Amino acid sequence: MPTRTARTAWNGGIQDGSGQVELSSSGVGTFDVSFPKRAAEEADGTTSPEELVGAAHSSCYAMSLSGILGRAGTPPQSLDITADVSVGQDPAGGLKLTGIKLTVRAEVDGIDDAGFKEAAEKAKVGCPISKALTGVDITLDAALES
Repeated sequence: MPTRTARTAWNGGIQDGSGQVELSSSGVGTFDVSFPKRAAEEADGTTSPEELVGAAHSSCYAMSLSGILGRAGTPPQSLDITADVSVGQDPAGGLKLTGIKLTVRAEVDGIDDAGFKEAAEKAKVGCPISKALTGVDITLDAALES
């Protein structure tokens, strides 16, 4: 499997500095980052490590769940996945991820609610990003839509 690369260029201190994170391997974008905006309620046009983790987790989870459902003979018509990533103070100092809530709404023919929730949980545990984030409490809200 290939290695993918992202790069961040940062100038200045934590409170007055800012940077840009570049999705280098794909070349699809460069995004502004700053600590004050990371800590603010409104992102105001900047991204954050937490948002990028959410993007990685929701896309990885979608692929994992799609694969599980497909191998079971019930490929999804659609999956809509949100990853809400929370950050807070670490008692040991600094910040830490305090939780991730995965929400999935899906259209899948040929599977009942219990079977879908079992597949959704299996995808949560088996997704490589979930595995990388084992120190974070990851919750799942999974439901079929008709």
